[in-house]
Amino acid sequence: MSDTVIREGVGGMPCPEYENPAFNSPPPLNEAKVAIVTTAGLRHRDDASWEVQDSSFRVFESDDRELQLGHLSPNFDRSGFIADINVVYPIDRLNELAEQGVIGSVAPRHMSFMGAQDKRMSGIRIDSGPAMAKMLLEDEVDVVLLTPI
Repeated sequence: MSDTVIREGVGGMPCPEYENPAFNSPPPLNEAKVAIVTTAGLRHRDDASWEVQDSSFRVFESDDRELQLGHLSPNFDRSGFIADINVVYPIDRLNELAEQGVIGSVAPRHMSFMGAQDKRMSGIRIDSGPAMAKMLLEDEVDVVLLTPI
């Protein structure tokens, strides 16, 4: 399957629009706790494999580095991840920013969804998205760094 075929299939998908989206003003970045949310399909080696249209998410402790890229797309170039995990999960860069005082702190947990979702995103919007948001609130996260893959 080529990139052209994929773009033709999902390139024109509309984004949902919400009448009253929630928004909170975060503290200044140098005081903010930051978490990573990626759509790279990262998982621990012993986690179950991702399924097609899987709307669940996986949770990683901040010091986890033994992660696997489980992205289902055969077109996904994994060479960047193999060379440096920070390409899709920039945890080392985030720690450096905290050490430099650019951000307040790094959250204790980070999350990954499987990308390449199509029109059946209701599972994320209704179930797993709010569940993930609850965990981020429990960790007192102020800002999420989204790495869409």
